[in-house]
Amino acid sequence: MKLTALLCAALMCLPGFSQEKFPDGTPISDWFKKSEIVSINSLGKKYVLTDYQVVNDSTLLQTKQIQAIIDMAAQRGGGVIIIPKGTYLSGSLFFKPKTHLHLEEGAVLKGSDDISHFSIVNTRIEGQSLKYFAALVNADKVDGFTLSGKGTINGNGLRYWTSFWLRRSVIPKCTNMDELRPRLVYISNSNDVQLSGVRLINSPFWTTHLYKCNNAQLLNLYIFAPSAPVRAPSSDGIDIDVCSNVLVKGCYISVNDDGIALKGGKGPWADKDANNGGNFNIIIEDCTYGFCHSVLTCGSESIHNRNIILRRCTVSQANRLLWLKMRPDTPQNYEYMLVEDITGQANNFLYIKPWSQFFDLKDRKDIPMSYSSHITMRNIQLDCDVFFNVQKSEQYKLTDFTFENLNIKTKNKECNKDIIAPFHWKNVKVTM
Repeated sequence: MKLTALLCAALMCLPGFSQEKFPDGTPISDWFKKSEIVSINSLGKKYVLTDYQVVNDSTLLQTKQIQAIIDMAAQRGGGVIIIPKGTYLSGSLFFKPKTHLHLEEGAVLKGSDDISHFSIVNTRIEGQSLKYFAALVNADKVDGFTLSGKGTINGNGLRYWTSFWLRRSVIPKCTNMDELRPRLVYISNSNDVQLSGVRLINSPFWTTHLYKCNNAQLLNLYIFAPSAPVRAPSSDGIDIDVCSNVLVKGCYISVNDDGIALKGGKGPWADKDANNGGNFNIIIEDCTYGFCHSVLTCGSESIHNRNIILRRCTVSQANRLLWLKMRPDTPQNYEYMLVEDITGQANNFLYIKPWSQFFDLKDRKDIPMSYSSHITMRNIQLDCDVFFNVQKSEQYKLTDFTFENLNIKTKNKECNKDIIAPFHWKNVKVTM
């Protein structure tokens, strides 16, 4: 027995048997390794749209008919709403407890380009809890919700994008919310969520927004919104907002804003608001990025992010690899982040500057201090224009950064190491 115990202990010390850890040293739960797609056969009765007088017609608005099917499924104990091959036009849809959405191959759920077809609800957007337009697909307090299949959710965003840029040309300081437009998918206050396989394209606004979710997996998604010929403004691929235990795996993301953004609140007293909060234990792995403003962004509405891992990803046409937006009007703490095993191309390797586009201290007299610490970037081979695009500021402190095993080819290799203290370098190669 003693010999067996000793052998087991020795095996556990080997790299292959040791438990992975988050950047702060806490163990990574086995839940992150269990990413099997939930079978729709295990989710109850299937409700195929065309069995309930919904027709394949891309020009006919059928919001009420589709919602009636969702409500019927919920009243009967739950089930899966099946969108079959074809195109179905809709405004905002609301999924209920024990209901799910599955899009068959060739199926398209198409969002209306008329904002009046979207309900005004109490929701969460841009770090605020307020009344705004619902998304095309909404699930609030729907534990176990799944969105799956090989079909497409098409936000049909062209009219919204065109209108936004026209408004911006006349009112240069207009905000994102001044041009009324819906998100594509919004999941809130839900546990054990899985989004898998589907194509999420052409969102009028943010593409995928999770708020106050725990144990959420986003697997093998294709997320796209164009940067040309008409740019899709603020079409973030995935916004993670006050969430814990989130796995993003095997996704393709190319959008005209941040690929993945960590949100959580904004404003001088944001950390005192119960609607706000941090993001904890987030793993993004095995993803491919096309054009985006940043592969991973903290902000612009974010107060606390801890134990964030971005790894084993391929990047091309990204403006930034890691962007820490430091708002002078919001107390922020970005800590214990790991970026590793990245290859490809980005205009900026690391980008940290004050972000004051919509600066508003309200009734606060002082500027809150912000922090970013224990940030590690390692095992990265990247071509970039600027290696170290970091600005010194009295409004934030940058400490305990580590660059390790970097092979960077850049047009600008300058790096002011004095901005970060301590700043650890191990086997860093930067060439022009």
